[in-house]
Amino acid sequence: MKRTRAAMEYEFRTVRFTRDTPRGEAKQALTEAAEYGRWELARTRIGMGGVRTHWLRRRIVRVERTA
Repeated sequence: MKRTRAAMEYEFRTVRFTRDTPRGEAKQALTEAAEYGRWELARTRIGMGGVRTHWLRRRIVRVERTA
């Protein structure tokens, strides 16, 4: 019997920083989310007015029930 691998499923979180937020502070917040929450950076966008929006993602681990 051949097992097929399920597609990866992720949950997403959006984090926004205003233009007044220092880069070091934003970097520290993203680093802590990665280390302690197992989040990874998926996308970054700098919008009008200097607002930095970061999309973080982490894999959803599904545990299969054994009979």
